[in-house]
Amino acid sequence: QVQLVESGGGLVQPGGSLRLSCAASRSIFSTYIMAWSRQAPGKERELVATITVSGTTNYGGSVKGRFTISRDNAKNTVSLQMNSLKPEDTAVYYCGAPNIMTWGQGTQVTVSS
Repeated sequence: QVQLVESGGGLVQPGGSLRLSCAASRSIFSTYIMAWSRQAPGKERELVATITVSGTTNYGGSVKGRFTISRDNAKNTVSLQMNSLKPEDTAVYYCGAPNIMTWGQGTQVTVSS
């Protein structure tokens, strides 16, 4: 029962941009805080950004000022606009609802020249 599906990952050069999208089930999207997390090889999982049902956002310090999380209530989607990408942003990015420990399968983002 897939309830969260990420898309939009890929290969981008340093300084470039990507926009990730997450399609969520209505029941999850309308009830819980939505989030993006990421995990790079050999690194611990990192919470990147969160957004509440009402639209309040929070960001991890490493992405603040570069990434923007948003939600589209009509489409039950949450997005992550990533600008000024750095090689250290390379990771698998996951969309989910951390309060119920529910995450998608992830989408790979690779920042490399």
